[in-house]
Amino acid sequence: MLQGVLKKFLLILLVVVLYQNWGKIERLFNPSAVVSEEIRNQAQVVLYATDWCGYCKATRRFLDQKGIPFKEFDIEKDAEARKAYTALGGAGIPILDVNGTLIRTYDPDGIMAALKR
Repeated sequence: MLQGVLKKFLLILLVVVLYQNWGKIERLFNPSAVVSEEIRNQAQVVLYATDWCGYCKATRRFLDQKGIPFKEFDIEKDAEARKAYTALGGAGIPILDVNGTLIRTYDPDGIMAALKR
């Protein structure tokens, strides 16, 4: 009985870890999804988000999938991040600062356009 419970727990744990890192895993198997090295090297991306936000998770996954480096600030856990978020006119999440362009939702096309500017 204990062995069966342990197997189920390990399986659930594996699924959670895979889900949280899917963008990185996908990048390993699909290198064509990665943006050019020049764009990645010049990328200045800051993500203001929370842990529970679905759009924030989708944004993280997209950035990971494309191999785009980013700094992330949790506006619920970091008072300075909350101040910066508010200064940007924060009224929803996520907010991204992509090379100086503000993107106020999960918008893959907007992120890619801002990276190429």
